[in-house]
Amino acid sequence: MASIFTSLGRTVFAGFVLLFIIILAFGNNFASAEWPFIFRWLHVMCGVMWIGLLWYFNFVQIPSMPKIPDEQKPAISKVIAPAALFWFRYAALFTVLTGLIVAALSGYLHQAFTLQAPFRAIGLGMWIALIMAFNVWFIIWPNQKRALGIVTVEADVKAKSARVAMLTSRLNTLLSVPMLFLMSAQSHNTSWFVIVS
Repeated sequence: MASIFTSLGRTVFAGFVLLFIIILAFGNNFASAEWPFIFRWLHVMCGVMWIGLLWYFNFVQIPSMPKIPDEQKPAISKVIAPAALFWFRYAALFTVLTGLIVAALSGYLHQAFTLQAPFRAIGLGMWIALIMAFNVWFIIWPNQKRALGIVTVEADVKAKSARVAMLTSRLNTLLSVPMLFLMSAQSHNTSWFVIVS
């Protein structure tokens, strides 16, 4: 058992094996895979990683940095942050891609993007998520590369880039609250967003 838990790859693989066993044991129609559901599950998995890392940065890493002694900060800026930002960027990308696939396979992509009833809630959530993903790839990541020293810049540019990345990350944290609500509201109470014309 320890050999499974000492390797992230083996741990994740074991999670998929466990899922497969559960499906075989309790699923009644495993032969007919439902693609919209599979992509929705992948969408949720990627979204959990994306928003989980967003909240980690904003609730844990950013507030903790001033408390870390200067000689220990390179462990964060040179090792942990670049790795976390890799997963953060690609989780955002795959959350958006799987979400678009779900909407297309389910037949509501156009209605959601044009905010038509009864897909207004999911549509608003999708637009917010697209803004957030844009922020990740085109504002946060380029500024973090400068702030972390991945790209060499002058000290004042580095400081400004760190602030821009932090403020944009905070904007995404703000946007994550209504985005998550709207994504959930679509499948639980669509009438809230149908009457608005």
